[in-house]
Amino acid sequence: MAIRVWLPALLLAFLLAASPFTQVARAQSEEDAAAAEVVEDLGIVSDDTQVSSDGPLSPAPGVETLCVFPKNAGKIVPAGEETELLVGLQNEGESTLNVVAVHSTLHLPYDHSMYGQNLTVQNFFNASVPVSVQATFPYTFVVSKFLQPGAYDLVGYIVYEIDQHPYQNVFYNGTIEVVEAGGLLSVESVFLITLGIALLGLFGLWAYGQVQQLSKKTKKSPKVEIGTGTTDSNMDEWLEGTSFALRSKSKKKQT
Repeated sequence: MAIRVWLPALLLAFLLAASPFTQVARAQSEEDAAAAEVVEDLGIVSDDTQVSSDGPLSPAPGVETLCVFPKNAGKIVPAGEETELLVGLQNEGESTLNVVAVHSTLHLPYDHSMYGQNLTVQNFFNASVPVSVQATFPYTFVVSKFLQPGAYDLVGYIVYEIDQHPYQNVFYNGTIEVVEAGGLLSVESVFLITLGIALLGLFGLWAYGQVQQLSKKTKKSPKVEIGTGTTDSNMDEWLEGTSFALRSKSKKKQT
């Protein structure tokens, strides 16, 4: 009888001790599910999100893309600020396509194997493009504010599906100019401008010194004066005893 009494008590104690763990497990599972629902509803995901694919994607036949930087012909990208571009897509294929995402990467201009930054992946939902239709998709990206200003190569991709098969087009592969936020002049530009002004100032000082030296040399050069008195005395010595000397003496006496 004692054993029968203690067995229900032990089972009850075990259930009471395990109940907090079951509640924590349920709470964690509910939080994970809520977080998954939030991620699915996002239209723009983080920079670390990768476009899922089993390998490199190729463009579909009849699909053409282009890129426009609105009101930014110089393709100037301020670091740390949003930059918008427009991706144009024309579907001349045989089936309707669904745009999945747009993403881009930043590379060093002399070596595309070296990544400067993986930029934002922007997802699209229910973005279908029927046959013989053109569509435009906005894409906004932000270059890191810690990125050194200079020229970089931007490579942009647009991922889409046709009959549940993924494809990808490169809509832009060219150079952009990353500058510091708040102005179009970078630190390197300011340094070069300051260096140029300093060199011009030194050249001006050197030219002024050369002019001063030339003026001093002209002042120190001796002036040659021809006196009439010395010339007359020398002439008298040469003409002494000649008829011309006698005539000049007679003339002086008459005067």
